[in-house]
Amino acid sequence: MTENKQICTRCIMDTSDPEISFDVNGHCNHCTAAITRMATQLLPDAEREQALQQLVTKIKAEGRGKEYDCIIGVSGGVDSTMVAYVVKNLGLRPLAVHFDNGWDSELAVDNIKRTIERLDIDLYTHVVDWEEFRDLQLCFLKASVANCETPTDHAIFALLFKMAAKVGTRFILSGSNLVTEAIMPYAWGHYSQDLKHIKALHNQFGGSPLRTLPVISLSDYFYYVFFKKIRQIPFLNFIDFHKDQAKELFARELDWRDYGGKHYESIWTRFFQGYYLPTKFGYDKRRAHLSTMICSGQVSRQDALLEMESPTYPPDLLRTDMAFVMKKFRLNQEQFNVIMKAPLREGKDYPSHYFLFHTLRKYKNIFRKIATTA
Repeated sequence: MTENKQICTRCIMDTSDPEISFDVNGHCNHCTAAITRMATQLLPDAEREQALQQLVTKIKAEGRGKEYDCIIGVSGGVDSTMVAYVVKNLGLRPLAVHFDNGWDSELAVDNIKRTIERLDIDLYTHVVDWEEFRDLQLCFLKASVANCETPTDHAIFALLFKMAAKVGTRFILSGSNLVTEAIMPYAWGHYSQDLKHIKALHNQFGGSPLRTLPVISLSDYFYYVFFKKIRQIPFLNFIDFHKDQAKELFARELDWRDYGGKHYESIWTRFFQGYYLPTKFGYDKRRAHLSTMICSGQVSRQDALLEMESPTYPPDLLRTDMAFVMKKFRLNQEQFNVIMKAPLREGKDYPSHYFLFHTLRKYKNIFRKIATTA
């Protein structure tokens, strides 16, 4: 970890990302890239509305005669709830898909239930075998790598494509968006689509066979994108999305309740982002989330810096979650301490498709356009 940190003068990203760079004005590569993407990929209001209507018309036309015309993922969080709300109000017929990895908070489950019932949307939930998933998550902890969310992120990614193919739709309307998610350093994790990496860690550290976990190989993905022409469309880029306004809307119309930080609808994600990453690696994902919202004008830099002064975890909640996590993983304090003190490793230290993904980064804008254009 860097002792004398440099912080961007425009956002709040700093040298906790070892790959960060700064220009002569002290602006970092992350906010420079994010502002460029927002300027070039987010359409002006009038054009955005037209593009949205064209997308909706195409989805409805291709879905005529089918039970569902699109797939949406739901987690109980703001982004996925916004997708569900807008999609339903546009007259689309989505199938909501949820991946239950055993870590959903009661609040998340309640938010999903209220949203689905109020909007009258069908829900498919894939429940992974807990012993299988516990074993796989422990593989990542034992490997001492940063991105221990890979098993969940990969499974959700795979499940959405599999369900789209199953119900016969080309359209996955995702909650990913530029105004709240444009910044996330590559060095803080590994590519969650990398099935080779998952299998390598599982083979080295695991024991339970992977029977119920949705997975997708690179060849599977290319098949879905280039032959089935399934598209994962960042749907929130087609609307004027403001996170605080969305929360107020959901509380008023869906009886939705806020859960705190970004992706904190999952107890594991809350613990992973609030304790594991900052404590073991020095990575605080709040920096990336807040920096993105500075770039989109939803948060001031001064307010973001003030928020960073607050602890990543309220002490009482940390004690409760710590006990819950160790009990669920069946770890005692000594075993957990071994995990936390193990030497830091990178994803590329293990068998993976790192160099392939790293090379493809040069062409990400081209491939993103192919994979998301309806």
